[in-house]
Amino acid sequence: MLNRRFLLSAFAIAASLTASAAVMAAEKVTIMVGGYEKQIYLPAKLTERLGYFKDEGLDVELLNQPAGVDAELQLLAGAVDGVVGFYDHCVDLQTKGKYVQSIVQFSQAPGEVILVSTKHPEIKSMADLKGKTVGVTGLGSSTNFLTLALAERAKVPMGDFTTLPVGAGTTFIAAMQQDKIQAGMTTEPTISRMVKTGEAKVLVDMRTVEKTKAALGGTYPAASFYMDTAWVNSHKDTAQKLANAFVKTMKYINTHTGAEIADKMPPEFYVGDKAGYIKALDEGKAMFTPDGVMPAGGPETVLAVLSGFSKNMKGKTVDLSKTYTSEFVKKAK
Repeated sequence: MLNRRFLLSAFAIAASLTASAAVMAAEKVTIMVGGYEKQIYLPAKLTERLGYFKDEGLDVELLNQPAGVDAELQLLAGAVDGVVGFYDHCVDLQTKGKYVQSIVQFSQAPGEVILVSTKHPEIKSMADLKGKTVGVTGLGSSTNFLTLALAERAKVPMGDFTTLPVGAGTTFIAAMQQDKIQAGMTTEPTISRMVKTGEAKVLVDMRTVEKTKAALGGTYPAASFYMDTAWVNSHKDTAQKLANAFVKTMKYINTHTGAEIADKMPPEFYVGDKAGYIKALDEGKAMFTPDGVMPAGGPETVLAVLSGFSKNMKGKTVDLSKTYTSEFVKKAK
C-alpha cells in the first residue's frame, strides 16, 4: 500500500512538473487591438477563442484600445509586441522614420462606413459636410485618414469641416445622438445598431471590396496584424507561430457561417442583438482575406490614398516592400 501511494504521489508530482514546464515554455506575447469588439478586428478574439494561440505554444494577451492610433503608439513605446490595426499605419509611420510591417493581412476592404445622422437630411454626399463635425475614433487614426481621403476625393478642403475624436461603439452613438457630430466613420456592430433604430443612414459604404474600389479607387487592405520590423527579424520563430495561428483563423472565417463564427465570440460583442450581429457578419465577412496574404495592388492604393491628403507624404519616398511581408503567411501550417 505504501509503495502504491508513493508511486501515485510521484506520478502526481511528475504531472504537475510537466504542466508547469508547459506553462513556462509558452511564449508570452502582448497584442493590442484597436477595439476587439469591432467586427473588422474579429480575427484577434476569434483566434484566442478557438485556442489557436495555445496550439502554437503561445501565451497571448490581448489588450483592448478603442482607437488604432493609440495602439500604434503603444507599439512604438515598446509596451506591446504587436498591434491588430489598419495597415495604413505601416505606410504612414515609414514617412516618420519608423519601420513596422504587416505580417498577416486580415482584410482587403476597410469594413467602415460614413454614417450620417437622420437629423441632418441636408447631408446627401461628402460635399455636404462643409461646416459640419465628423466623428472619428481618434486624430491620426485610420478612420481619420479615410475621412480626409474621402473628403479630398469629393474636393472638400480639410478646413471646411471638423473631425472630432469620439471613439467607437457607445461613445460614437452618444456623440451622434447629442448632435456633437453630424456624421462619422464607424464599423460593425455600431453601423447596424444605428441604422436599425433609424438614427443614422449610410452615406459612404466601404464594407465590400467592390464598394471600396468605388469609394477609394482600388483595393484597400485594412485590418492587419503588424509588428516592429526589428522585433520580427529577431523573433522569426515567434512571428511564424503567430502567423500560423492567425492564418488558421482566416481559413476558419472563410469556411464557416456568420452564425458559427458568432457562437465562438463573447456574448457581449452582440450588444444585445445577436441576429443583427450575425447578419452584419454574413454580409461583410467577404472583406476578410482567406489566407492572410496581402492583396495584389493594395499597398499601392493605400499609398495613393494617403498621398492625396497627408502632409507627411509630401516629398517622401515610401518603400512599400518594407511595410508588409508574406514570408510567414506563405509558410503557415
